[in-house]
Amino acid sequence: MKYKVDENSAMVYSTAEGNLCPSCGKARMQCVCSKTVNAIKGDGPVHVGRETKGRKGKGVTVVSGLALSAAALQELAKALKQKCGAGGTIKDNVIEIQGDHRDAIVAELIQRGYKAKKSGG
Repeated sequence: MKYKVDENSAMVYSTAEGNLCPSCGKARMQCVCSKTVNAIKGDGPVHVGRETKGRKGKGVTVVSGLALSAAALQELAKALKQKCGAGGTIKDNVIEIQGDHRDAIVAELIQRGYKAKKSGG
């Protein structure tokens, strides 16, 4: 198991669990301690792309880079699915919406105050 250690020698990343809470050592999404916010750090703007890999040619719109808790991510995914009139899911803190809805999702995220941009072709 590989991991990164911060300057206080607390484990903050594990290849098995992903980002870890430095206070309790649990995965960020299972963290229940009051010292940390239960959110994954975003990597700048929210990226909205399209993928077909592993889906037999069927495309999905992928929204990544959101710094939200599990409950807030679930709520946003529900709103985006309703906006697009399509199904979808959340996998590894990435929202997947069935079909190509990049323009509608970018517009909705910008309206909600996120820095969103289309990625890929």
